Amino acid sequence: MAISQIISLSLPLKYYFAMSVKLSVTLSRRTMTCFIVMFASVICFADSYPEPPATIVFCEKKIDLLRFDRRENMDRELMSFTYMHTNSTLLLKRSKRMFSVIEPILREHGIPDDFKYLAAIESSLSPTARSAAGAAGTWQLLQGTARQYGLEVNANVDERFDVAKSTEAACKYLKQAYEKYGDWMLVVASYNAGMQRIGTLVDQQGVNDALDLYMVEETARYVYRILAAKVFFAQPKNFGFHLKTSDIYAPVPCREITVNYEIGNLADWAKEQGTTYALIKLLNPWLRENKLNNKSKKQYIIKIPKL
Repeated sequence: MAISQIISLSLPLKYYFAMSVKLSVTLSRRTMTCFIVMFASVICFADSYPEPPATIVFCEKKIDLLRFDRRENMDRELMSFTYMHTNSTLLLKRSKRMFSVIEPILREHGIPDDFKYLAAIESSLSPTARSAAGAAGTWQLLQGTARQYGLEVNANVDERFDVAKSTEAACKYLKQAYEKYGDWMLVVASYNAGMQRIGTLVDQQGVNDALDLYMVEETARYVYRILAAKVFFAQPKNFGFHLKTSDIYAPVPCREITVNYEIGNLADWAKEQGTTYALIKLLNPWLRENKLNNKSKKQYIIKIPKL
């Protein structure tokens, strides 16, 4: 039996202890260590599970969550943030660095600040995140969508991995969706399912509230996940996460070099700038190869760490 099958939050904690003793006879030391860590996590977090709020304000609109289906859907997503410990911890750690880039761009485009949580649920605030469907970057844009909203995507340069530029592209989508629906929660749903699909569902079902739409499970959960994310980032201690200020990843001080020429070897170029190829790739993941093709003399900005 897999360890994940044994760990069930509906079981009393004493069962975990009894099972750990029984399993210690047969499991390898490594597997047993994993089990003990999971067991300890359950104990530590068991009393930290927050109750779903009666209401929540999202994009300055008050949303009622008292109805049984809304409460239960919200409950499920709050549980996910509570018990997916590694992912939730990384979200908190990355938030200052990533939100410092995302927030001003949202303001510039007139997009509500709450949409920074969309990036959180899309990619766990990882600039290099990729999905099986081919979506990439902080905002998980597909190639066609990225190009549609002005990003360069090819084997050499993929601006979906540029946090600032991909946020600009996402804002263009969000503004277009809001012009279509006039409701920010429908915009959230459309980011997952597509504008055409959500428009069809609204017409078919005669409702204009995303929480009242019958949607596929992925999108139905998605609209509650962003609400849960807002609660989580506002009060992580209620979820059992107690990070110190020093635990949070700060923005990396960088100097920016404008490049309008080709770079035949990024490793050599990095040395000329007093840094390493590894740091260049870490801070500029949009550079997909060990060179930069630029016959058109387009201007690119490459970040160099201030060490």
